[in-house]
Amino acid sequence: MSTQAGFALRGRNPDVLTCIANLSNDEVFTPPAFANRMLDTLTEAWAADKKGANIWADKTVKFLDPFTKSGVFLREITSRFTKGLADEMPNLEERVDHILTKQVFGIGITHLTSLLARRSVYCSKHAQGKHSIAQSFATDDGNIWFERTEHAWVADRCKYCGANKNTFDRGEGLETHAYAFIHTDNIKMRLAELFGGNMQFDVIIGNPPYQMRGGAGGSSDSSIYHLFVEQALKLDPRFLSMVIPSRWLAGGRGMDEFRKMMLTGKHISHLVDYTKMSTAFPGVDFEGGVGYFLWDGNHQGGCKYTLVLGDEEQPTVIRKLDEFDIFVRDTRALSILNKVQPLGGPSMRDLVSGDTPFGLPRTSTTSQRRSPSRAPSSCTFP
Repeated sequence: MSTQAGFALRGRNPDVLTCIANLSNDEVFTPPAFANRMLDTLTEAWAADKKGANIWADKTVKFLDPFTKSGVFLREITSRFTKGLADEMPNLEERVDHILTKQVFGIGITHLTSLLARRSVYCSKHAQGKHSIAQSFATDDGNIWFERTEHAWVADRCKYCGANKNTFDRGEGLETHAYAFIHTDNIKMRLAELFGGNMQFDVIIGNPPYQMRGGAGGSSDSSIYHLFVEQALKLDPRFLSMVIPSRWLAGGRGMDEFRKMMLTGKHISHLVDYTKMSTAFPGVDFEGGVGYFLWDGNHQGGCKYTLVLGDEEQPTVIRKLDEFDIFVRDTRALSILNKVQPLGGPSMRDLVSGDTPFGLPRTSTTSQRRSPSRAPSSCTFP
């Protein structure tokens, strides 16, 4: 008989993952309610594609969170499978062990968050620990992997994420923030090395790091969230759902090709957009808001778009994402555009210049003299 702890579903009141404070700007945790909204969207889409089938009653479906922090996505996925597979696998311990060893996988973004994620999912920071609810793992990592990864410096920048060498070429005692998922040329081969065998994931879901510090700070820092989306798509998942800043819809440095791919690909079946990040992530502010999308490999057509304007959720509408070269978030503005565009006047892009019209960064002493009290900010949200 196993000496490891038995497993029982108990009401979590309060849920510990709603109580813990964010560890740093790099580790802002996804609220359980927000994670469950994403999983509800997935449940709906899976049923629509599979003639009403329940994804949580399918013991062959594999999930990956490639940048897990608190483990909230993997925990909630495990909880849903535990209920959904009860009829097919009546023995609770065997059922839970199957889910944890065969169906849910994660990659930690730091050593500390990998321990936290294992504690959330396995009830122990060690998958083989005496309190672990898993029984068949051969290593303490289980299926939530983390090892220190180094940047690949080319001159003074990382060739994978663009990190500044002066900022992130650090000693052994400090995190490198070289995220394993995007620091590889062959992600399929890399995941085979991490988890063994040819890993094919049905669903990739999570909340990736947003920025790599080292620029002027704030919105001038290098965005990296799109790198995680592009890398995930190389794994050919059936569904992909991620939380990313909403500014990709209309702007962002280096986002033109990413935006074009996402808006014209017609694979985004659902898009939920919060204009105020604190509505989705209480106590956190981030310019431009935040949202999540559901990318469906079989979907071709309109997108179910839900705008949360401030604290008020607007009715869901079907939108054509590639109607313009940027996405107009407020549906009410479309009628204005439809009236103005036929008039054929010049656009704003013809009337104003960019912030670097001659290819030179503008860090003039004039602007500094005008606002001497302003200091650049720096923030990174996963």
